[in-house]
Amino acid sequence: MTDKHLQHVFPKASRYDPAWVRKHSMGENVLLNLESLTKSLHLKPGMRVLDLGCGKAISSIFLAKEFGVTVWAVDEAISASANYERILQEGCEDKVIPIEADARSLPFADEYFDAIIVVDSYTYFGTDEKYLPYIARFLKPDGHIALVDVCFTKEIETLEQVPEFLKEDYQNYWYFIHAIDWWRKLWEKTGLVQIQEACQLAEAALVRNEYIRDYAEEKKPDPFAKALQLDNEGFITFFKLIGRRTQKTAYLQSYKASPKK
Repeated sequence: MTDKHLQHVFPKASRYDPAWVRKHSMGENVLLNLESLTKSLHLKPGMRVLDLGCGKAISSIFLAKEFGVTVWAVDEAISASANYERILQEGCEDKVIPIEADARSLPFADEYFDAIIVVDSYTYFGTDEKYLPYIARFLKPDGHIALVDVCFTKEIETLEQVPEFLKEDYQNYWYFIHAIDWWRKLWEKTGLVQIQEACQLAEAALVRNEYIRDYAEEKKPDPFAKALQLDNEGFITFFKLIGRRTQKTAYLQSYKASPKK
C-alpha cells in the first residue's frame, strides 16, 4: 500500500505527522480508525462530544480541528495534565477539555452530550450489560454513541473454539473480544439506542496493515500486532457500532459503591 493510497482513503488523518501519531497512539493508528468512524457521523461545529477512553487525546485534538466540535477528553490511565500539554501544543485549549476519570464514574450532567465517541477502548468496559444504560444517561435524545474497535468475525463461546494462533495469548488479551452480532444484540435489547450501523470497517484491511507495519518498524513486542500477523484467515478485524439514542428511560444503575453502614 502506497502513502498516496493511504492519503486518498484517509485524507484528514494523513495531514498529521505520522511520527507524532505513532508516538501518541496506544495501539493501532487511532486517527485511521477515528476517521473511518466519523465518515458515518454528522458532526457540526458547536456540538459537545465526549471522547471516552481518549488515551493521549490525539483523537480529541483531531475531532476539534477537523469538525469544530468541543470535546471532553476523558481517560483514567493518562493524566489530564499530560493531555493538556498536548492540547496546548496543538492550539486546541479552547476546544478540548482534558479530564482524568474512570469510564464508570463520570462527572457529567444527564443528556449533556450530542455525541459520545469511543475509539479502541470500549471493549475494556463496555462488555458489561449495565454499561450502555449507564453511559446513555449522558447522551441527548437523538444523539449518537459511536465506537470503533477490534472484533472477531465469529463469536468464540468456548476455549475449544479458540483458533490455534490465538491460544497462547487468548486468556490475557482476547477473551473479552466479540463478534459484531454479539455487540448488536447487547445494545438492541436495552431499547436505549436504535442501531444505525453495525459492520466491519470498509478500511479494516488498511488499518490492519498499517498496524503491523508500524510495529515492525518500531521493533517492539505487541500481542495484537503479533496476532494480526499470524491471522491468515482474517479472523480478527475492526468494526464500527453506531446507535442513536431513543426517548426511552431506563433504570440507570450507578457504578459507585454503596456507602458502608
